Amino acid sequence: MAIELDNSFTVPVPPEQAWDVLLDVERIAPCMPGASVTSVEGDQIEGQVKVKLGPLSLTYKGTAKFTDKDQANHTIAIEATGKETRGAGTASANVTATLTPAEAGSTLVAIHTSLNVTGRPAQFGRSLLPEVSGKLIAQFASNLEALIGADSPAAEAADTPEDSGTADDSSGEAAPVAAKPAAPVIKQEESLNAFKFVVVPVLKRVIPVAAVGAAIAIVIRKLTGKKKKS
Repeated sequence: MAIELDNSFTVPVPPEQAWDVLLDVERIAPCMPGASVTSVEGDQIEGQVKVKLGPLSLTYKGTAKFTDKDQANHTIAIEATGKETRGAGTASANVTATLTPAEAGSTLVAIHTSLNVTGRPAQFGRSLLPEVSGKLIAQFASNLEALIGADSPAAEAADTPEDSGTADDSSGEAAPVAAKPAAPVIKQEESLNAFKFVVVPVLKRVIPVAAVGAAIAIVIRKLTGKKKKS
């Protein structure tokens, strides 16, 4: 099943800084639920993604590579392919990300994905995959923002004299200074819980509609019953 997806998110730093952040794959991989990087060699990345849908657990292993890094225009292109470790399903994607300046020194990242999926995940259908990708990108953006926010205070602290590793005591001799704690690490979900992204939103839409339908049915029955009695 082939599908085209368009998503976007905002990074709370200017495009020049966002460019460096997004190219640091090993650093930002934990921001994506279920994703992990096993190796990076040049522009090629190897890793895996875990997906969970109720009792169904899938693991994809594959590779991704940067096919274009246009820093002048802040455009990144990636090709990715993966295969189920315990099944015949496959997934491939061509992704293009464009960075543009946004409000308050932030960056808007627009992503276009040409996705092709075979196997059990294809049963989600075309109507649900955009919803899954949208919520996945939103969670990634939220985690990425937290990661950048955690890095910023650490970077500012590193520029202060106290971080030089020594300090002068009363005798004029250099004394060691306690290292500042590292920035907190993003707590990554072990797998992409597609049940939360797909089934729960669908139920939220279906249940109100079903409730209205049931109410209408009850009213019709009552009206029909009154007519029969009369």
